[in-house]
Amino acid sequence: MAPKPKFTKQDIILAAFDIACAEGLDSVSIRKVADRLGCSIAPIYVNFADAEELLQRVVEHALHTAKQMIAEQRTGQPFRDIGMASLRFAREFPLLYRDLIMKNNPYMKHDEQQLNEVVGLMKKDPDLAGFSGEELRALLIKMQTFQTGLSVMVANDLFTTSLDEEQVMAMMDEAAEDFIRAARLRQSDAT
Repeated sequence: MAPKPKFTKQDIILAAFDIACAEGLDSVSIRKVADRLGCSIAPIYVNFADAEELLQRVVEHALHTAKQMIAEQRTGQPFRDIGMASLRFAREFPLLYRDLIMKNNPYMKHDEQQLNEVVGLMKKDPDLAGFSGEELRALLIKMQTFQTGLSVMVANDLFTTSLDEEQVMAMMDEAAEDFIRAARLRQSDAT
């Protein structure tokens, strides 16, 4: 008798991630993952207590993928890199992006540590020099609002004309410049 194939946790997570990308997070089930791997459900239950634990790991993998996309940008402008990576994630994984961003779910609740990490990246951006931590947070919220809307439009193909990646990035860059310019004006008005 041939030995049964062994699957690592990572193999299982990647199979579930593929299902989430193709069919949505709600479609990830132990049975579908087992079918995708060509095995029984036993190897999955050996590695995960239940479907919810597996789903949490899929979301963690998606967030890790998004962080890798940020790191790959390397423009020297961390604020821009975050936006570029979000747009890229929305374009490459539109169904998963919609599930993570547009649905009310427990996976995408931002916490103080995540916010501080992003503000820390922003502090390294030369275009944002001179802003306090509080000003950077306010700028981040405004830009996230715009960038999320833009990414949703990309993920759902909502533009009336076809826009390539350069055009979408130019739109985001212009909005960021406007937000930064307005924040600098507020700074000068306060002094």
